[in-house]
Amino acid sequence: MNELRVVAAGDAVLVAEFAGLIDPAVNARAVNLSRALSADHMAGVRDIVPTFRTVAVYFDPLVADPDALARRLRELCDTTTDDATANAAEVDIPVCYDPELGPDIKEVARFAGLTPDDVVAIHAGGIYRVFMLGFVPGFAYMGTVDERIATPRRASPRVQVPAGSVAIAGRQTGVYPSRTPGGWNIIGRTPLAMVSWDQDPFTLLNPGDVVRFRPIGRGEFDRAVGARTGQPS
Repeated sequence: MNELRVVAAGDAVLVAEFAGLIDPAVNARAVNLSRALSADHMAGVRDIVPTFRTVAVYFDPLVADPDALARRLRELCDTTTDDATANAAEVDIPVCYDPELGPDIKEVARFAGLTPDDVVAIHAGGIYRVFMLGFVPGFAYMGTVDERIATPRRASPRVQVPAGSVAIAGRQTGVYPSRTPGGWNIIGRTPLAMVSWDQDPFTLLNPGDVVRFRPIGRGEFDRAVGARTGQPS
């Protein structure tokens, strides 16, 4: 599981690959390797992007030697851990599961043969790992969703999904950070801003974080949105 393969993906990108499966320990290797390389401050490294099982390293070929970079990746890999809890920030995300804000929650309940309240209890009862960011800035792919409510993606994606929408697709869950198209099943919405462009880091969630969803009522949701946006609730 911990074997590392380093391959070129062009003349200015190296990809460090771990085992080909979605697994917290494999992901921990990728996330912890990306953190170690970032802390290493190797000359010429421009960007480091961890995914479910890989780390893409973008570098300046006029500054960094790809062979030396590949060797350094292997050296750092030998010192990193597959402990999925290592340096994990815990993030609490309040969610209003009102059907008006979660228009697919009844469909998820029908898929599961449960009630919408059951879906809320199961989703909010889970602890989720942020495996990676992608799709749009700040969108965190999280898992693992309880198989009872692991509803497949919608057959027809929506043209627009409101920012803050909390959704399920199979055994993954996520929060849409901005208004975008999307095909996941929307079961609620958070009043939190998932991205803040004037902060560093600008994303609320980052790879390796541990997330818990906390149910809130519609009144608390409206008040929180009003306080954040300066609009009356």
